[in-house]
Amino acid sequence: MCVAVRDSCAPLLLCHGLSWPDSLDCDRFPADEDMCLASLSKEYKHIHKELPKPICQTCPAVEEFFTQKRVLDVFCANNFAVKVKLSKKRTVSGDQAYNIECQVEFINQAMASGTALIYDDEMTSYKLLWDDPECDIEVPERLLSSYEQLKHYHLVERCIHVPVREGTEEEIMLVHSSEYLEVVKSTQTMNEEELQRVSENYDAVYFHPNTYRCAKLAVGATLQLVDSVMSGKVHNGMALVRPPGHHSQRNAANGFCVFNNVAIAAQYAKRRYGLQRILIVDWDVHHGQGIQYVFEEDPSVLYFSWHRYEHQQFWPLLRESDYDAVGQGKGKGFNLNVPWNKVGMGNSDYLAAFFHVLLPVAFEFVPELILVSSGYDSGIGDPEGQMNATPECFAHLTHFLMQLANGRLCAVLEGGYHLKSLSESVCMTVKTLLRDPLPPISGEMAPCLSAIESIQNVRGAHKPYWKCLMYEEATPLHDLSTKSQQMMEAELIQTSTHPTAEQAVGTTKSDEAIKTDRFLESHMKKILFPVPPVKTAAAIVSKADAHLLPVSVQVEMEMNAQELKTFVSAFDAELVKEEKALVCLQNVLAVLDKILKKKVCNGIAESSVASVSTTFALKHCFDFGLQRVLCIVVGDMDLELDLDDGRILLMNICQKQQTEKINSKYYISLNWKEDAERNNFFCAVLGFILPVAYSYQPDLMIIVIGPNRSLGVNGISLLTCLLQGLAESRILVVIQDTEIKLVQSVAKALSGVSTPDFGAYAPASQENVLEIKRLRDQLQQEWKMLRCSVRDWISGS
Repeated sequence: MCVAVRDSCAPLLLCHGLSWPDSLDCDRFPADEDMCLASLSKEYKHIHKELPKPICQTCPAVEEFFTQKRVLDVFCANNFAVKVKLSKKRTVSGDQAYNIECQVEFINQAMASGTALIYDDEMTSYKLLWDDPECDIEVPERLLSSYEQLKHYHLVERCIHVPVREGTEEEIMLVHSSEYLEVVKSTQTMNEEELQRVSENYDAVYFHPNTYRCAKLAVGATLQLVDSVMSGKVHNGMALVRPPGHHSQRNAANGFCVFNNVAIAAQYAKRRYGLQRILIVDWDVHHGQGIQYVFEEDPSVLYFSWHRYEHQQFWPLLRESDYDAVGQGKGKGFNLNVPWNKVGMGNSDYLAAFFHVLLPVAFEFVPELILVSSGYDSGIGDPEGQMNATPECFAHLTHFLMQLANGRLCAVLEGGYHLKSLSESVCMTVKTLLRDPLPPISGEMAPCLSAIESIQNVRGAHKPYWKCLMYEEATPLHDLSTKSQQMMEAELIQTSTHPTAEQAVGTTKSDEAIKTDRFLESHMKKILFPVPPVKTAAAIVSKADAHLLPVSVQVEMEMNAQELKTFVSAFDAELVKEEKALVCLQNVLAVLDKILKKKVCNGIAESSVASVSTTFALKHCFDFGLQRVLCIVVGDMDLELDLDDGRILLMNICQKQQTEKINSKYYISLNWKEDAERNNFFCAVLGFILPVAYSYQPDLMIIVIGPNRSLGVNGISLLTCLLQGLAESRILVVIQDTEIKLVQSVAKALSGVSTPDFGAYAPASQENVLEIKRLRDQLQQEWKMLRCSVRDWISGS
């Protein structure tokens, strides 16, 4: 089987100048394996796959070369078919010639698809050997419970296993000094008294004879993940490691951290792969001062951290954890600190920080790799953080980050001390990395005043360094709403005290911990749902173009006369008199019906009468029982819709506002002037469309691409990708003017095969920024996620 596939596909790879990969050397497969092909099923129904579909057996595990099984699985799933496209071109002499482009997309998908999961039981082999209330929440069960929950949700078997290795001394010394390395190494042979004495030299750290080995494994696991992502073996992945790393410094262990796993990974990626722009996102509830110290003068690493700060009253009690620590020297502007000055921050506060701080800067930065210091003590129920973010919030944060760096994302575990909250949040992160549709996010979408104060301060402090903030009007605040209250509370309590293990994970849990367990047990049942068997469906006018879509897209067949009659009878049939219009309506309803019945997640439909098709589609949604539909029209289109009851939020992105229509809560006209060469739509999507959409929380979204559109392919792809966090990824895209490049890009965005090209970043013009500001002023009282300054919060209250 391997030889047959190689002989068929190797010539096509050669057209691209690529040799047959060593990892697929057929000599490495046991000769007696029957690999994937068993018997043939009935004829495959999807129009662009007319070959018989093989029934794939479970292939035997191949431990040493883990990508081999993955590749053959994808070969099998794609009928062992290779697509070849012939495209015309003109030679210099003006004659027509043919370019043969070998489309080995399914091979690329096989070799660079999937999510890596790195875990080894050995990293649970150290623990605290003496009584220390400050350290006893850091326990082996943190790793064990996370891995067990991944198994419970059958996520482990869906990931690609990458073996763990030790980090080398040379790799560790990319960040740490040789003197400190020798101190940690010496703990291997110490007795308990000696270990305790060494531990007391550092802040909130304990050592065990196995600490050094586990710390080296944590470093090595992180680097294995970076290698797997950067080499293209996987899209993304997560490393469950222990001890954590983001507090440790060049010469010191700190805050349960021994070696700085993520900082070492960034230095390693720069050195080995020549990367020039790395984004580190630290959503742990503690400030990762260790990472900040390593990169505060380095413009090649953008470090973002939100953390419980409480006006420097919460550990690590550092002045440089505040918003105005923007970096030093050449690194000014590349250190983003969002200090939380009160506990209880929730989903809307975290999303607001992403929409109004991190994402605008990150898209402008254009990272080549994303490293996430994935600490889940910022989640609900954690005794350290005392925050209220529920597990699905981390799914949404992960989804946004996956739109950067071509999806190259490495999540590395840091903190998290409530075992149920930690394990569920880890699972939500991994599900998202696997490109499962996201669960709806819970809670009121309205950031609190203290969160908005912090966001305003960060935007003001970084205004000189980023084009996306150049027209920012608000300046940093000094008289914060929480300051006087915090000073009074500081005299009564010591907020830097760590809860005990008994409170966090022991057998005699606190009432709050038990309450959180019960809440999460119920909450996860409410938000989790079966994943539809097909990600994306398409109904396109030209069936001959079907082969140009990603292979994972299911192309819908025409409905028979009886099915069409059943659909149309529910509507006003007088609206559809022409056969051409009837076919277009059929395309839209065929895809929409599968989305509503959760047979597919999302879909594309071409329609030459998009306005009529959209009206019918909306009626079908409400007949099906949906309560809220977000309809975004790109271009000129007149939809006669009843918007009074709030079941439809209509947003029109156009070049100029229709004079007879006035903006209201449920009708918004966004007048946008597109940059001719680059994509300047980031500002609109991040600063306006996403905040409004998350405030509305639709059950389904319809994006209609009409005539005279004010957005190019890149802007539409960006919009489609970022909106997939909502409505369980249920999106129908209706395209009026057939343009195969647009259809291909939207299909790629919806199917998640790879991150589409969003084009070169361009800052919004002052005219466009003023348009966003005008709409924000009009609508922030209705859609509270738009608020990003205290003035907005006051005027919108």
